[in-house]
Amino acid sequence: MSEKTGILKQRLRNIFHLGIKELRGLYQDKLLLILIIYSFSLGIYISAKAAPDTITKAAIAIVDEDHSQLSGRIADSFLPPMFLPPKMISLNEVDPAMDKGIFTFVLVIPVNFQRDLLAGNDPALQLNVDATRMSQAFTGSGYIQQIINDETARFITGKNGGSTIPPARLVLRNRFNPNLTRSWFSAVVQMINNVSLLAIILTGAALIREREKGTLEHLLVLPLTPAEIMLSKIWSMTLVVLFSASMSLFLLIEGILKMPVTGSQTLFICGMAIYLFTVTSLGIFLACVTRTLPQLGILLILILMPMDMLSGGLTPQESMPQAVRMIMQLSPTTHFVRFSQAILYRGAGISAVWKEFVILAVMGIILFQFSLFRFKKSVT
Repeated sequence: MSEKTGILKQRLRNIFHLGIKELRGLYQDKLLLILIIYSFSLGIYISAKAAPDTITKAAIAIVDEDHSQLSGRIADSFLPPMFLPPKMISLNEVDPAMDKGIFTFVLVIPVNFQRDLLAGNDPALQLNVDATRMSQAFTGSGYIQQIINDETARFITGKNGGSTIPPARLVLRNRFNPNLTRSWFSAVVQMINNVSLLAIILTGAALIREREKGTLEHLLVLPLTPAEIMLSKIWSMTLVVLFSASMSLFLLIEGILKMPVTGSQTLFICGMAIYLFTVTSLGIFLACVTRTLPQLGILLILILMPMDMLSGGLTPQESMPQAVRMIMQLSPTTHFVRFSQAILYRGAGISAVWKEFVILAVMGIILFQFSLFRFKKSVT
C-alpha cells in the first residue's frame, strides 16, 4: 500500500513540475501572452461596445409641408442623444442630401396632415432611410415610428378632452436585463468564445512546441507516462485561462461594463474549470493530428466556428432545425453557454445546472481517454 502511495505521490510531483515548466514556457512566449491579455480585455470590451445598445446622434431632417401644431410637436420630439437636432429642409433637397449621405433619416410630413388625422382619414408620413448605415437604419426606424405614434396619440387625446382611456394597457417588464443593454450579452458571449479559443490554442501550441523543439522525445525517455505529460499541459493551461477569464469577469464585465452578475461567481468558475478540462483535452487531440501551428489554426476554424455559432450563444437553439440541435448536444460549448447564461443572468444555483456539469465532466473524461490514446499512438 505504501509503495502505491509513493508511486502516486511521485506522479503528482511529475505532473506539477511539468506544469510549472509549461507556465515558464508560456511566460517566455510574448506573443501568446499578448493574445491572452488582449482576448480577455480589449477583445471583450470592443465586442461589447461595437454594436451600440441604441442609436446615438443620428442625423435626421424633416420636410414639414403641413406647418401645423402637430407637425411642430413631432419635429420637437427628436431629441439628443439619440438624434441630432432635426434640420428643416425642402422636398427638393431630400434626394441630393440622401445621395451625399448627409442625413440617415428624412421624415416628410405632407400637407393637411393634422386635419386629415383629426378627420379620421388615416394620413401617411414618408420616412426616407439611408440603409447603408445598417445598424442605425434598422434600430432608428423603429424608434422614429414609436415617437410619431406616441406624439400623435397624445395630440388626439388632448383634442378629445383627455376622455379617451385605453381599455387595456400592456406593461413590459424585461427580466434579467431591464434596459435591454446589448453590451452585457455581447461581453459574456465573447468571453465564452475566447475561453474556448484560448484553451485549445494554448494546449495545442504547448504540445506542438514540444514536438518542434524536440523536447517531447526527451520527456518520453524520462520515467514519465504520456498521461502525466498530458495532465501537466491540461492543468497549467486551464489555470491560465481560468485566471484570465475570472479577472475579465470581475474587473471588466462587472467593473467597467457594470453588468450585474446575479448568480454565484464561484459556481460559474467551478463549471468553467470542468469545461476547460474538456476543451483542453480536445486541444491535445487536435495537436496530435496536426504537425504545425498553422495546421492547428486552420483546423480550429473548421471546428470552433460551428461550435460558437450553433452553441446557442448568438442565436437561441430553439430557432435551429431539430437535427442541428441534436448534433450540438454533443458539443461541450453548448452546455457551457447554457449554464453560463443560467448562472450569470438568471442567478441559477447548482440544482439548476448540475446536469450540465455532469455532461461536461463525462465529455471531458471521454475526450481525455480518446486524446491519450491518440497521443500514445503519435509518439510511438
